[in-house]
Amino acid sequence: MTPPASSAAVEVRGLVRSFGAIRAVDGLDLRVQRATVLALLGPNGAGKTTTVEVCEGFQRPDAGVVRVLGLDPVADGAALRPRVGVMPQGGGAYPGVRAAEMLDLVAACAAWPLDVGWLLDVLGLTGVARVPYKRLSSGQQQRLALACDLVGRPEVVFLDEPTAGMDPQARRLVWDIIGRLRADGVSVLFTTHLMEEAEALADQVVIIDHGRVVAQGSPAELTSTGTERQLRFEARTGLKLGLLRTALPKGCRASEPRPGGYLVEGLIDPQVMATVTAWCAQQGVFAEDLRVSRRSLEDVFLELTGRELRP
Repeated sequence: MTPPASSAAVEVRGLVRSFGAIRAVDGLDLRVQRATVLALLGPNGAGKTTTVEVCEGFQRPDAGVVRVLGLDPVADGAALRPRVGVMPQGGGAYPGVRAAEMLDLVAACAAWPLDVGWLLDVLGLTGVARVPYKRLSSGQQQRLALACDLVGRPEVVFLDEPTAGMDPQARRLVWDIIGRLRADGVSVLFTTHLMEEAEALADQVVIIDHGRVVAQGSPAELTSTGTERQLRFEARTGLKLGLLRTALPKGCRASEPRPGGYLVEGLIDPQVMATVTAWCAQQGVFAEDLRVSRRSLEDVFLELTGRELRP
């Protein structure tokens, strides 16, 4: 029986997945619309990889409903696999296989694969086509994993930390490819620890912690919540902030998050700007590189999940 059509490429409702006494995913909901990019963010142990692996059909949910292109990833796995691209952490290739051989093998399993030579060229792998996987750099291994993910012309792509270990040039190349996928109607669900990456690529962001959704929305919606802005400037390190904090309006906060880098948070208006510059004059310093901005996605992420290190 053909499943009913859905506007969502990926739909997760009430997902629960436990490992013994540890509940890795605890009633999670998310929805990836067709031809959009969703970034799934969270600290280590938040349940990101488990959620993605359930969507890929590699794990069975303990409870909840998961549908990819309207199909159950486990029960309908045979029908779904040709339509989905998977890029796991760590690449998953045989250590001794050459790069081109690995891609040829994956392409042979697809009904209408992309040209292998073209894909190697696009991802900058032509020069290492005959190099064994174990001798590739971590960034090259990641690019080969991405090539294996894309060679079958998938309708939905899952990317777990897609740019881990890549240099800035390779990272920008992957970003460009993800943008092309969206333009071609492909839906992308990816995880990352790089907030800049999520802001640059995602139409929607879902932040999870302890297996639950703590925030979701577009990057602009998440960073513009409330009226707070940030005023940043550079000056001599170790300035006494007591007088500035006293002079600032109620609700504004001043700190020196790094040596010589000062931050005022709150409703930044011309009066606050004048207060800061007057305080700098009292201290006998110039406020250099003074700029006003909204909170970044990283600021939102840390506010929601805390600043302590996770194992």
